Amino acid sequence: MKPLAGKAALVTGAARRIGCAIALALAEQGADVAITYRDSQAEAEQTVRDLAAHDVEALAVRCDLREPADIENAVSSTVEQFGRLDLVVNNAGMFESAALEAISVEQWDTIFATNTRAPFLVAQAALPHLRAAQGRIVNIGSLGGMHVWATHGHYCTSKAALHMLSQVMAKAWAPEVSVNCVAPGMIVQGEIEEAYEHFARKTPMQRNGKAADVATAVLFFATAPSFITGQILTVDGGLGLS
Repeated sequence: MKPLAGKAALVTGAARRIGCAIALALAEQGADVAITYRDSQAEAEQTVRDLAAHDVEALAVRCDLREPADIENAVSSTVEQFGRLDLVVNNAGMFESAALEAISVEQWDTIFATNTRAPFLVAQAALPHLRAAQGRIVNIGSLGGMHVWATHGHYCTSKAALHMLSQVMAKAWAPEVSVNCVAPGMIVQGEIEEAYEHFARKTPMQRNGKAADVATAVLFFATAPSFITGQILTVDGGLGLS
């Protein structure tokens, strides 16, 4: 018996990259999986086919996570399709570099709307269903939410806020729902540029992370005892130690 058989999950921003790897890892362990996407329709449709190949139900819902009505629709569509909701993975995020003094109000608000407000609204919309299922939430934070990156001030601050939000959720919604956070470090896919090699050399494990490393951490929280809650698990190969 696969550990997530009979369970249903919603993974935001999972048409490609890390989100896709997370969705596939959950499907491999038996979960029915819904994903959200905004612009990547072709990739989302392919991901749904890849998920269904694991003999589970799969669904893709177009969702602009800056729009509360879209979030409500994504959650309700997931429950309508699967009849339940056991796990929410708030994966969707926005990354941007900018000199701190040059960040505009629009840039600040946009990154917070995606990285901090959206996970809150998704979790809030899903909460009644998660409580009924004794379910779980896994938020995807960042090493940048723990360490100061001077040229990513709005990003780092939004992820630091998400880390705190994860712990507030864990305390507020226990004992019915467990909430944890995975904080990736340098994660690369495809061809590796020299700049990323620099980070690999700085990392004690002597490599950059892969999407599968993050997916495995999410899978841990999805299947571990629900007594584990309020934790922030850094997946960085030790980069944060340097």
